[in-house]
Amino acid sequence: MTRRHAIGDQEPHMVVSHGADFFGEDRHPLKALADVAGYAENCLPYADRGPLVDLLKAPGDGGEIPPEQAAAVADLLLQVARWRYTKAPAAARARALADAAARAAEKGEPWKWSRPAGVSGLSGPPTRAHT
Repeated sequence: MTRRHAIGDQEPHMVVSHGADFFGEDRHPLKALADVAGYAENCLPYADRGPLVDLLKAPGDGGEIPPEQAAAVADLLLQVARWRYTKAPAAARARALADAAARAAEKGEPWKWSRPAGVSGLSGPPTRAHT
C-alpha cells in the first residue's frame, strides 16, 4: 500500500504587502487570485474592472501600486467581496486584498506584490534521519 505524503510542493503564490500576518504580508495562491478575478469580471463595470482583472489573472513577478491607485483598487475589491453572488472563499480573499490595499493607501506607501524567489516545498518521500 502506498502512502500519500501530507507535505508536497508549495503552490505558486503571490506575497502582498500590508497584510494581516506578523510580518505584514499575505500569501495568496495564483488559483485563488484567478477565482477572485472571475467574480470581478461579473461584478464590476467594464470601465473599472480592466486593470484589476489583469492584475489578478496575470500578476507576473509582481510590482508596486501607488497609494492613490491602491485606494481605488481597495474600493473595487470591496465591491467584489460584498457582491451577493461571490462565494465565501473568494469573498474572504477579496476582503483580505482590499484590507491590505486600504492599509497601504492609508499609510501613503506603495502596495507591493511579489512572487517568492525560491518556492521551497518538499518533494518526494521524507528521508529517515537515523538508521
